[in-house]
Amino acid sequence: MKKGLWITVLLFWAVTLAGCFAFTEPEASTGAVVAPTLAPVVEAEPTDPASEPTEAPVAAATAVPEQETSTADPAIYEIDPARSEARFTIEEVLRGSDKTVVGVSSNLAGQIAFDMNDPAATQIGEILINARDFATDNNFRNRAIANEILLTNTHEFITFVPKELVGLPDSAVIGETYDFQIIGDLTIIGETREVTFDATVIPTSESELQGLASTTILYGDFGVTVPLSQAVSAVNEDVLLELDFVAVAQ
Repeated sequence: MKKGLWITVLLFWAVTLAGCFAFTEPEASTGAVVAPTLAPVVEAEPTDPASEPTEAPVAAATAVPEQETSTADPAIYEIDPARSEARFTIEEVLRGSDKTVVGVSSNLAGQIAFDMNDPAATQIGEILINARDFATDNNFRNRAIANEILLTNTHEFITFVPKELVGLPDSAVIGETYDFQIIGDLTIIGETREVTFDATVIPTSESELQGLASTTILYGDFGVTVPLSQAVSAVNEDVLLELDFVAVAQ
């Protein structure tokens, strides 16, 4: 009788310890993410060093009128979190059945410098996503993701810093769809890797952009580990990441 009691107690503690992270409440987010300010880069006209004067020039007899140049900056569009979301999708085996897990966070921010007349010069600022706000369809899974997988108590944000945009058109028309790629540095739990997002954007009006950017990564490349349990016996290594956004001119 005593032996059976001790076995029961040991099993209870084993289950409790194995699931402690699923019951521990992670830290709440520090609030709404604020978009880092994007300062559009103005490329300077290249100069030929051989053409630069070595001595002070003699004043011309007749003044030359200055040429008119455009000094207008492209509009800054800011992601609207109320109509945008960051998503991850991963496959697992839950209690013997295949399960598609989708996590969503709408606590994100970022800015885009865009000019309808010169879309090829578009710039995208740093994208911030609050990982503490990712939610799936299961609260136990949410706590495990925050506490054991994304380590959100110490790594609250996932960041993406675009470095290059490939395939943008020379001109844009309201209502038309444009496909391009965004190459940049993605940081998850402090580990940074270069990734390429396939993106689609639609300028729905002069003041609004809608878009979707997606890429597939191996979570192990970022030092992320996914512990298994009695309920979850397998998890795929690849994760689909998506940014579904609406950006509004400021």
